[in-house]
Amino acid sequence: MNRENGQKGLPRQGAAPHSPGGAERQARYIALIVDGHRRWAAARGLPVAEGYQAGFDTALARVLDARELGIQEMTIFAWSTENWRRSDEHVQAFLEAAERSIAASTPVVAQRGVRMRFIGVRSGLPSGLVDQMRQAEELTASNCDLKLFLAVNYSGRQELEDAVSAFAGNGDTVREHLYAPEMHDPDLLIRTGGDMRLSNFMLWQLAYTELVFRDEHWPDFDRSCFEECLAEFETRRRRFGGD
Repeated sequence: MNRENGQKGLPRQGAAPHSPGGAERQARYIALIVDGHRRWAAARGLPVAEGYQAGFDTALARVLDARELGIQEMTIFAWSTENWRRSDEHVQAFLEAAERSIAASTPVVAQRGVRMRFIGVRSGLPSGLVDQMRQAEELTASNCDLKLFLAVNYSGRQELEDAVSAFAGNGDTVREHLYAPEMHDPDLLIRTGGDMRLSNFMLWQLAYTELVFRDEHWPDFDRSCFEECLAEFETRRRRFGGD
């Protein structure tokens, strides 16, 4: 069973709102809160490390699906600044899975025209993981079929604090100082795992994004689930504060 909350989507800065009907009804910019790795593992009697690895495997599969489905941008919330509160075992399991999975998936997405970008604070992350992130960005820098943003050690509030601190007020905008100012405001946010909240994710960018909440744990979120979310988006009427 899926649960939806229909908020309305904000067009990106300087762009006109989507017109009703046709290709403009399709979601082009997607954000994902990928939740449920640990519960997925626990339900199967597996160590939490296998849950994180299954989650990264699912992420790669859905990125490749997104490219086939004509999605232009995808942002995945992989690790928040609050996630450091988890047990040392769980933190280490995530960090090891992240480094291993980024190294393995980078050549795959590079060949498919996907550009990878990481947003968040890199200080405090293991040097090996930071090196893999940098290499992924460098290897895919010239790709343009799909822009993939991975939020690692990310906080929406911290991003806003950093942007406001850098804002000079001499013709610049707050948006110019966000971690990825070139990112479009997402048309659609999908959250798996059954919870219905934003969890400090992209608080500026999600102001008018359509929200879809799913009960599946992230490793169980297959292509059919993804397509159902995209179909749900196409039924929404987006007013952008108007009629």
